[in-house]
Amino acid sequence: PRFIFHAETTDRLLVFGSNGRFYTVSAANLPGGRGMGEPLRIMVDLPNDVEIVDIFIHVPDRRLLVASSAGDGFVVPENEVLAQTRSGKQVLNVKDGVKAKICKPVAGDAVAVVGENRKVLVFMADELPEMGRGKGVRLQKYKDGGLSDATTFTLADGLSWHDPAGRTRTETALDEWIGKRAGTGRMAPRGFPRDNSFT
Repeated sequence: PRFIFHAETTDRLLVFGSNGRFYTVSAANLPGGRGMGEPLRIMVDLPNDVEIVDIFIHVPDRRLLVASSAGDGFVVPENEVLAQTRSGKQVLNVKDGVKAKICKPVAGDAVAVVGENRKVLVFMADELPEMGRGKGVRLQKYKDGGLSDATTFTLADGLSWHDPAGRTRTETALDEWIGKRAGTGRMAPRGFPRDNSFT
């Protein structure tokens, strides 16, 4: 299973689609444990060609980092992504083959991004604008390929990732990768996962 988490019937679940839209589902409306369940696309108007990027419990007053495969993104207050209708709410604008790719809670004062070219860039979170909707700003520049992953963290604690053996590695000497937003970055540290993912 791709998404597993404990929720209560009073919770609202947020579904982020690759079309950049957020959909809201009440946990109370999910089918019970018996039977085969039912497709999420029956509960919200999620087009068949749209993939689910993430599903998580809505936490009021939290902030989210959203980003596209092209490497554009911004921070959005989670209270502003709640959709009132089945058709969802457009938050990240994507077009021409670009898809919404990242949706992560903001935690800490720094952002790390890695491209499909395995280059990592670290910059301060205050370089990202907070918006309710839009295309966003360039997180990282690519000659070819696009964004693989992005995360936020506390710079003083270092950047962590899971190595191929499943251990958590933390790199605190990040001077080599720190730069301004929209830079190209440097090749990932030794031992960085082959799938170019921080988690």
